[in-house]
Amino acid sequence: MGKLKYLFVFTLPALAFISFHSTGWKAYLPVLEAFALIPLLELLFTPNASNLSSERKEVMVSDAFYKFVLRLCVPIQLGMGYMLLVQTQGEMDTTTLVGRILSYGMLCGVMGINVAHELGHKRNTMDQFFSKVLLTTTLYTHFFLEHNYGHHKHVGTKEDPSTARRGEWVYVFWFRSIVFAYLSAWRIGTSRSKGNVLKNEMLWYTMVQIALLSLIFTTFGNIGLVAFMGASVTGWIMLETVQYIEHYGLAREKVNEHRYEDVNPTHSWNSNHQIGRAILFELSRHSDHHYLPHKDYVELDHHDNSPQLPTGYPGMMLISLIPPLYFHLVHKRIA
Repeated sequence: MGKLKYLFVFTLPALAFISFHSTGWKAYLPVLEAFALIPLLELLFTPNASNLSSERKEVMVSDAFYKFVLRLCVPIQLGMGYMLLVQTQGEMDTTTLVGRILSYGMLCGVMGINVAHELGHKRNTMDQFFSKVLLTTTLYTHFFLEHNYGHHKHVGTKEDPSTARRGEWVYVFWFRSIVFAYLSAWRIGTSRSKGNVLKNEMLWYTMVQIALLSLIFTTFGNIGLVAFMGASVTGWIMLETVQYIEHYGLAREKVNEHRYEDVNPTHSWNSNHQIGRAILFELSRHSDHHYLPHKDYVELDHHDNSPQLPTGYPGMMLISLIPPLYFHLVHKRIA
């Protein structure tokens, strides 16, 4: 499908639109696509481990289409968030309400946080601003600081709350990563501001999120507030489950008492399953992303020496919820 495969992500908001105007099981359409249809398709399609030529990468990086697709996610995510709040008003059964919340939660994970992750690695202030806007829609703005200045520095070490330890259950990891990544973001914000409170980005992120929640409560009441927060937490859990499978059980060795070996492709799990690669903007080629974090998503390569996941991200996320099965599949793949 060439470049058109990156439009696949917009099937999620399309299905969310339907779910917001439907009842019963139809309110869960984005969930069914993400965790039923896509895992099934990834069992049918062969992973693609081929890499693009240098010449082809140069052409794609200079093609405005690939940046446009990312930026288009910003107004769509904002619009769908507003639509969720509108559609939570009035009478509806609990099953439908939960379905609509989870549907926007899928968008929070895929478009809110994942696209924000890609934009946050850009070196221009406009894309970084868009990244923070997207993260605000899922109340996870601290991710911008912790990921770029904490996770990428400490990945594969005990100093990184987002690296899952070997034998650690995903449910324990959720709690540890969410809490300690947030605390890490405050430390990073304090350090970057050199103790000047008014220059601490975390202070402003917090104030904006409180203002947003206050506005939602004032305009849409208790139900709107609960729905938005529920969708946000769904996005958090999706992110943290992805982070769990991205680095589970992989560790960087210490070179000496004060430093670890440099990050290389063996410190992240890789997946070449094509549907997940497309809808997540190549996030599953995570080994190369950590090795060279400022590469555009279209440039990311497969490395033969990186550990390979047995299936794509959506399937592995489901398998991780059954820890004994997950350990059985991945432990034998860890060098």
